[in-house]
Amino acid sequence: METEETEGRTLVQVISEKYSPENFPYCRGPGAGVVIRSSPQGSPVKDRLNLPSILVLDGCGITEAGDEEEVATFCAHVVELDLSHNHFKDWGEISKILSNIPNLDFLNLSMNPLRGSSLEPGTAEAFSGLRRLVLNNTYVTWDMVHTLTRETPELEELFLCLNEYESVSVSSISYPSLRLLHITDNQLQEWVEVRKLGLIYPGLVSLILANNSLSSIHEPEDSLHRLFPNLRSINLHNSGLSRWEDIEKLNFLPKLQEVRVMGIPLLQPYTDQERRCLMVAQLPNVTVLNGSVVTDGEREDAERFFIRYHQDCPEDELPQRYHTLVARYGRLAPLAEVDLRPLCHVQVEVHFGDQTEPLALRLDQTVGDLKKQLRAVVQLPPNKIRVYYIDRQLGYALEPQEMKYGARALHSYSIRDGDEILVVPKTQ
Repeated sequence: METEETEGRTLVQVISEKYSPENFPYCRGPGAGVVIRSSPQGSPVKDRLNLPSILVLDGCGITEAGDEEEVATFCAHVVELDLSHNHFKDWGEISKILSNIPNLDFLNLSMNPLRGSSLEPGTAEAFSGLRRLVLNNTYVTWDMVHTLTRETPELEELFLCLNEYESVSVSSISYPSLRLLHITDNQLQEWVEVRKLGLIYPGLVSLILANNSLSSIHEPEDSLHRLFPNLRSINLHNSGLSRWEDIEKLNFLPKLQEVRVMGIPLLQPYTDQERRCLMVAQLPNVTVLNGSVVTDGEREDAERFFIRYHQDCPEDELPQRYHTLVARYGRLAPLAEVDLRPLCHVQVEVHFGDQTEPLALRLDQTVGDLKKQLRAVVQLPPNKIRVYYIDRQLGYALEPQEMKYGARALHSYSIRDGDEILVVPKTQ
């Protein structure tokens, strides 16, 4: 096994082992089912393997394609191929595989050591049918990315995460087919690099930039409008944005509907409620914020909150959005402060025979504690008295409520200041 891992394995070897009748005798679970492929006449693998159309071969130590005729025999029906966590170093070997899988739609090459490798002229055509391509943590160069996207005219989704990109290389041509670009966990800091993505991929609908150190969005309104004309979703989680002006810039993206932006320096000083309200109020066209739908009611509450939050600021510090919202709602009076915390102490009157005494109660006590406290007032032990609660607002319209259960908390009776406690000796 050590020699085999050192030398590497072929795709054909791994398929033969993983999908042999002994290891993969029949289809399990839902899906398109198992396809039984017949190889060319005379092949030793004829009718031997049960292969699904979604082929997952991650972490198998593969370094090369193997016999191309057998690749074609095994994989003619395959539409998705996961080769992540293997040992491919040569794009030429990957090209051999793809040239024999005519229906391939999805390819995952994550975690293969492809740094510095390139394609020979003419071999990139093998990638032409791909719609989704995953190149996470491969350290693939931008020149190679451009070569691949140039040869994949129908490519819609591209994943370039964890490749340590500090900059973006501009291509001589654009690739309008791309809809989703996932480029998280890189080292893009300057907006001038991010704007290049808009030039290269003008058809982007979703841009995932989380876990980059983007410090600001430096772009004029009219330019931003043209740069990402189709963008509907952007993810800026854990970026370095620190100014409200950067959030306001997002309003210049004409089709933007969904924003994800958490973990940024700008929002650190605020409470969760303040963050949500201020963001909703600043982004009037965004319908989904951080994964949650913004309802009409939430938006109005947030906009009113925004006015009240800023109305004591100096005139020269008021954001433009404040003036827009004041024109809609007017200048709002501050909300009345209402203390919704439960009462901890109340003053009641204790009635015992002809005697009436004021008594301060702690509502976190139990009925048993109250009876002990009453001993000093009525001069009777707790087991010799009955205690009743009278709601003063209702007076004697209802019968007094006996406080029978020693373990019951006093706050559960909703006792208020001025209510009455009636103490009656137990009869023999």
